[in-house]
Order: sequence, then C-alpha cells, then structure tokens
Amino acid sequence: MTEANLNYVGSITIDENLMDAANIWENEKVQIVNNNNGARFETYVITGERGSGVICLNGAAARQVQPGDQVIIISYALMTDAEAREHKPIITILNEENRPLHMLNQELHSTIL
Repeated sequence: MTEANLNYVGSITIDENLMDAANIWENEKVQIVNNNNGARFETYVITGERGSGVICLNGAAARQVQPGDQVIIISYALMTDAEAREHKPIITILNEENRPLHMLNQELHSTIL
C-alpha cells in the first residue's frame, strides 16, 4: 500500500504493470483485505501510472488503510464448471516496492514467502 486518498469518489488505483501481471482490468470489481487491521471491503480498479508501483485506496475506502499496510487484492470470475476445473489463479506476491517477487498459480497454505 503506497497511498490513501480521501479526496476522491472511490476505487483503488493500481500500477498498470501490476494489473497486467495479475490480469486485473480497469473498472473490475475487487475485494481488498488489509492484513494489518483485518478490514475487508469491495471497490473497483482504476489504472495507475505504469511502473510507479502505486497501490492507492481512494475515497471512503482510504479510511480502511494506512500507507505501508499489507493488502491482498482479490478478483473473482464467473465461469462454467468446465472452465472452473481448468482455471489457474494468478497470485502475484510483491516486494516492499510493489514489484513482483513471485508469480504463483496456486495458493500455498501456511507458507510465508
């Protein structure tokens, strides 16, 4: 989490490189989980400057985070049973500068990266 901006209508701004890595689209609905305070909420994505590393909660959602908090951004998909059986999630683990550190296609339970 790099920023929190109360003076905005709403949304989360995400670096376009990170959106590409995680296959997240502009205006896509996402769920945000704040590992620092346990807050969970939904919003939509707007594209941030490519290569900036920005992850900024805007508007009322900005009250749920502080710069430096560790957040999980979750996107969901609707699919048929057949599609779900073949689906591989994209899990992007970032470093302290919000640069991709690990790319996974399954969640590793009880594993700290």
